[in-house]
Amino acid sequence: MTKASELQSLIDQEVGVSRWFTLDQARIDAFAGLTEDEQFIHVDPERAKATPFGGTIAHGFLTLSLASAMSMDAVAPLDDLVMGVNYGFDRLRFLAPAPSGSRVRGRFKLLSAEDKGSGRWLLKHELTVEIEGGDKPALIAEWLTMQVVKA
Repeated sequence: MTKASELQSLIDQEVGVSRWFTLDQARIDAFAGLTEDEQFIHVDPERAKATPFGGTIAHGFLTLSLASAMSMDAVAPLDDLVMGVNYGFDRLRFLAPAPSGSRVRGRFKLLSAEDKGSGRWLLKHELTVEIEGGDKPALIAEWLTMQVVKA
């Protein structure tokens, strides 16, 4: 647990690292079915072998969709938390494809914490999703969440 009064002292610091998540073909296929994004580079291993990727890759949005689970792993909740909600992204860049079978994890750095009054805190985290053994991260984002604590 983190006290709201401690947030300013955490700015520009890494506040957590998630566990590894496996992006196996079954997860990629399930995401493709749910989102109706069945482009062959995600779901057809034979055709994908002929691409510069050399095989299927996870959807960028699949990797991004794991951000909530990564955050739950890595970022300590505020004391007296009532709820937290997604507020959006200021920046989002997909930097490297995550091959089928790879593992990814999230690193979180607190960039800002704004007291919005009435127990509301607007937090901005830099989220870097690493690919295990990769030279570049899968993505980097500035993620905004509104955290509401008992006032």
